[in-house]
Amino acid sequence: MQKLTNKEEEIMHILWKLDKAFVKDVMVEMKDDAPHYNTLSTIIRNLEDKGYVDHTAYGKTHQYFPIIPKEAYKKKFMSRAIDNYFNSSYKNVVSFFAQEEKISVEELKEIINLIEKKQ
Repeated sequence: MQKLTNKEEEIMHILWKLDKAFVKDVMVEMKDDAPHYNTLSTIIRNLEDKGYVDHTAYGKTHQYFPIIPKEAYKKKFMSRAIDNYFNSSYKNVVSFFAQEEKISVEELKEIINLIEKKQ
């Protein structure tokens, strides 16, 4: 699975949300920061070349749909981030969020309960 650019990832989130979309549908979802139609079309075709999307042709028009599930991408992305920024340690991830005050004691207790239930 090739790494996506920020813009490609943004477009993938739109395609996952819409399930199937024409380029004009993606443009509507992008709102203010939508690139030119031709640029967006090129980015989506690049996603197709990378194996993330496929299309159904309706004459000269294409309707695109994701072929990589969001969960599969999330798993790969999170694993890469944890490896690159937290030395492959989930403990370091939780510690980081605790130190940044992005996670509460109650949330930590919930995480512990989830872990204990799985064992």
